[in-house]
Amino acid sequence: MFIDFLQWTEREIQTCLMLAKRIIPCLDVTGGRVVKGINFEGLRDAGSILEQARFYNSELADELVFLDISASIESRKTTLEEVLKVSGEVFIPLTVGGGINSVERAREIFMHGADKVSVNTAAIEKPELISRIAEKYGSQAVVVAIDVKKKDCRHMVHTHSGRNPTAYEAVEWAQLVQELGAGEILLTSMDRDGTQEGYDNDILSKVSSSVHIPVIASGGAGNLEHLYDGFTRGKADAALAASIFHFRQYSIRQAKQYLRDRGITVRL
Repeated sequence: MFIDFLQWTEREIQTCLMLAKRIIPCLDVTGGRVVKGINFEGLRDAGSILEQARFYNSELADELVFLDISASIESRKTTLEEVLKVSGEVFIPLTVGGGINSVERAREIFMHGADKVSVNTAAIEKPELISRIAEKYGSQAVVVAIDVKKKDCRHMVHTHSGRNPTAYEAVEWAQLVQELGAGEILLTSMDRDGTQEGYDNDILSKVSSSVHIPVIASGGAGNLEHLYDGFTRGKADAALAASIFHFRQYSIRQAKQYLRDRGITVRL
């Protein structure tokens, strides 16, 4: 009887973990500082990397994303020393992206404390990189970041921090990266980024419905209702936000309590 109870509890825990929606703050990093812009431009300082990392670690964040947003533009690698410092401060899953263009570079990132790597520009330039990293470290360790901008009613994928358009449409690319072995998609609307007008739930819902791997909503969160809409209307598995948390407009605890009160399963 006691054993059956323990097994039941484990099943309940696993069910809860699968259903729980995640809240993920994002550290966009350049020049050794956290920054935040609007539509990928007009960057303003948003604080110390380590101070923000410590804050989110204590705030019940489900994960933390660290993106070196100028690495691909400047054709350089993410600074490993900064990754190591952040990984030493947090005890939640850490995703690192920026300039990761080889399995060897992904290995270095993992060796410096990351739990997942995020690839974007390099994935477009050599899609086989997704498969190679997934084969070596597992699909759960590979996040493909997809930056999209609406043009003529189509959401087109962009690279190099949104500067270069590609021939891929969002749903098409999302389905392909899933086939290649990606374990998760980070979908950012460039049109909504930093505007605090809410996620683009149209494309978010289309991408979420077209794949079976988790999709993280990104770009546009300005209040707690936007997070709720991203989960309900956008069908996202996780909500990434920066401005509303960096500048302490809301705390992650507040966000999770708000979502729980409205029927969304979150970890508190």
